[in-house]
Amino acid sequence: MTYSRGAAYGKGADAYARVGVESGVMSANPHQLINMLFDGANASIRAARIHMQAGNTVEKGKSISKALDIVNNGLLAALDREKGGEIAERLGSLYDYIARLLLTANLRNDEESLDSAESLLGEIASAWREIGQQQSA
Repeated sequence: MTYSRGAAYGKGADAYARVGVESGVMSANPHQLINMLFDGANASIRAARIHMQAGNTVEKGKSISKALDIVNNGLLAALDREKGGEIAERLGSLYDYIARLLLTANLRNDEESLDSAESLLGEIASAWREIGQQQSA
């Protein structure tokens, strides 16, 4: 049985990254968890753009699917529409729109839609981080 050192290193690095992420999640407060979701969605969108530009359809689709999952099952699902009222409703609509942009980007190889989704998520994330800083002060 043989293995390449690169493959073993890759598996070890992946395991280390998973442990790091899991540790970060376990020690994060709810505000930090939402920050992590924004970071994950934006990282997936950046990866999708790279794969789109390289013509790697399968990996582009996987990256966009991951971003969609984060938006729909993370950010959208985390909204408390009772306590959040109108703001939560508007954010919900915005997340729905971002999901449609991501679907369009995937179906049509539309980098502009990908850019729009990333920009909108970036603006929301920036506002979210600012709220966290104000709460810390």
